[in-house]
Amino acid sequence: MLGFALVFVLLFRRLGLGATLGYLVAGALVGPQLLNLVGDAEDKMSIAEIGIMLLLFLVGLELSPSRLWRMKQDIFGFGLIQVVLCGLAITLVVWFGASVSWAAALALGMPLALSSTAQVLPLLQSQGRLRTPFGERAFAILLFQDLSIVPMITIVTALSRNPADMNGPPGWLLGLYTVGAIVGLTLAGRFLLRPLFRLIGNLGEREMFVFAGLFTVIASAAVMEWLGVSAALGAFVAGVMLADTPYRHEIEADVEPFRSILLGLFFVTVGMQLNLHAIADRPVFVVGMALALIVTKTVAIALISLAFRTTWRQAIALGLLLSQGGEFGFVLFAQAQQAFIITPDAASLFGAIVTLSMATTPFLMMATRNLRAEPEADRGERDGPTADGANAIIVGYGRFGQTVAQMLIAQGIPVTLIDRDVEMIDVAGSFGAKVYFGDGTRLDLLRQAGAADAELILFCLDDDQISAELVEAVHEAFPKAAIFVRAYDRRALLKLRGAPIAGAVREVLDSAVRMARMAMESVGVAEEEIDRTENLYRARDRERLKAQIETGDLRARIDRIITAPERGIEPDCG
Repeated sequence: MLGFALVFVLLFRRLGLGATLGYLVAGALVGPQLLNLVGDAEDKMSIAEIGIMLLLFLVGLELSPSRLWRMKQDIFGFGLIQVVLCGLAITLVVWFGASVSWAAALALGMPLALSSTAQVLPLLQSQGRLRTPFGERAFAILLFQDLSIVPMITIVTALSRNPADMNGPPGWLLGLYTVGAIVGLTLAGRFLLRPLFRLIGNLGEREMFVFAGLFTVIASAAVMEWLGVSAALGAFVAGVMLADTPYRHEIEADVEPFRSILLGLFFVTVGMQLNLHAIADRPVFVVGMALALIVTKTVAIALISLAFRTTWRQAIALGLLLSQGGEFGFVLFAQAQQAFIITPDAASLFGAIVTLSMATTPFLMMATRNLRAEPEADRGERDGPTADGANAIIVGYGRFGQTVAQMLIAQGIPVTLIDRDVEMIDVAGSFGAKVYFGDGTRLDLLRQAGAADAELILFCLDDDQISAELVEAVHEAFPKAAIFVRAYDRRALLKLRGAPIAGAVREVLDSAVRMARMAMESVGVAEEEIDRTENLYRARDRERLKAQIETGDLRARIDRIITAPERGIEPDCG
């Protein structure tokens, strides 16, 4: 499974078709209907579904109150209208086109209203549009779609014809269970999980973060499942519980590899379960329904965009970008099949419809590039992509990092702060500063903190912790960001020679110069003489440092050290 997934994901990524399609094709090939190399897809699905839980957990981690508030109109306005309008429109299309019951049409139509987060976000990122107003709106819609899977699963459960589901608790009691579980998990997160992660942070045991993160997801999901509620809801609540904690980025970076592997295996198992014979028997239906899905979603999303005062070109672009079915469709089709609302053949057919619609998105975007482009002749001064100022990531929030952070924040530059000192994080929190726990020298954690879109990365760490190799790796991974380094002394600067840094500062240089100036002022040296002395020292120091960097020898130009009064600068002590 891993071998086929590796080959086909690389191939489909190369062709610009996305990883999800690669996983599905790999699963179909290794499955029982083609090469028959792997069996028991149902058993493997039960493990791979943990990938869905981890995906919802990471969605929950993104929902910090400040971000929700800033994007509230697009998330809860545009997103809600899109899911409801597209869901109802596609339900009618399915009802008429597939001649199924209204319950089956609803169970099939709702999932088709969701788009592919796994396909759209990488596409926006590769085009450099993720942080533009267009990209932010697309992300807000995808975020609401991800949230809507929880109520959709609840609706499918309510429509269930499975005797096991029908013998469950009544709806009102299930609602009470859900509310009680959410309250209980929230309290557990505040009074148990936060102290637990604080303890792990103090111990410095990185692998314990992996254990604790996975335990949090699976335990929360298990509690919900035990109560007869959606396990996915439990995983989502677990993410929300930790979204506003200092440990969010560390947990996100540690859980992400497990999410990627298990979610990939989930799509492989979906591909293994596709009934290719049923699809081959009705190819016209699959193609026609995929076309109807794309047209319906494009028109609906474009009309909603126009209502939200978007230009018609941007409206068409957003409609085409989100016109495909998404990965959560496979989850909900499986739920509907288990609930006896749809047949296995119907799940396979509509899984193929989602797959085909996903395959068309890159081609649609390429084919309509000229149509979607704003005409230059009709525009005055061009507006560049707008974010909330230049994003900055500051690694190290000690005495040095605090000063840098406050000055950037005073200029209105959004700052993300990362540090490993738990006690310092707690103290900073008591003063109103939000500092995240984590090792800011790790590329995966920087990526989770938004380094791919950051304009500034500033390493403000104590001692000699930043090497040229690290700076090279950070620059290669995040070429858009200007990198600044706090160097402990000139030895640290020598180690950074040749590294792609925008600037480096020796931590004691300016403070030492300032003390010398104060000392000279106190004994009556004239202001212009103090300035001349500082200029002399700085010029000598730069000359010496340049020679040291060029030769790598700390003793280079040792003659430039001032060891006696300089000619032209007479002692002036009043």
